[in-house]
Amino acid sequence: MRKTERHFVTGPNSLWHVYKTVPFWKVAKNFVVIQIARYTPFLPMKNWLYKTFLGMKIGEHSSFALMVMLDVMFPEKIKVGKNSVIGYNTTILAHEYLIEEYRLGEVVIGDRVMIGANSTILPGIAIGDGAIVSAATLVHKDVPAGAFVGGNPMKVIYTAEQMAERQLESAAEQAAIESL
Repeated sequence: MRKTERHFVTGPNSLWHVYKTVPFWKVAKNFVVIQIARYTPFLPMKNWLYKTFLGMKIGEHSSFALMVMLDVMFPEKIKVGKNSVIGYNTTILAHEYLIEEYRLGEVVIGDRVMIGANSTILPGIAIGDGAIVSAATLVHKDVPAGAFVGGNPMKVIYTAEQMAERQLESAAEQAAIESL
């Protein structure tokens, strides 16, 4: 289950209440910073922009590929651990506006996480250390540490234990080939 705070609204759908939930100038500033960073090829500069102007927590050596789209309204709710890679054109959301409510939730991405291109991460998600998210995955629930997940809807393809077994088998096969 995703960890989100629910806020109910009356009258028109919740998106019509957007500037009651987040200041216009915050959204405008965030939009400009995110757009600059999306096209910036310099990884340290991207991380500096995100930390300095958006209030994000980003671990050392984490990388945001070209065109990553962060939540424009609540980017401060996104945390990325050390040495992680966020793939091309991935979207990370910390909010969702529905008809009668809007929801907010932190997105926590662990250390050494690989997120494939064109993935979407919904609010209230935690991705454990060492996890791998396949390209074009809709991350709609937490990802266990070390797991390999993919698809829409997302499914666990390999657990951490199964991944370790596969790596041992692969290493043994490689050793056998090299000994020939």
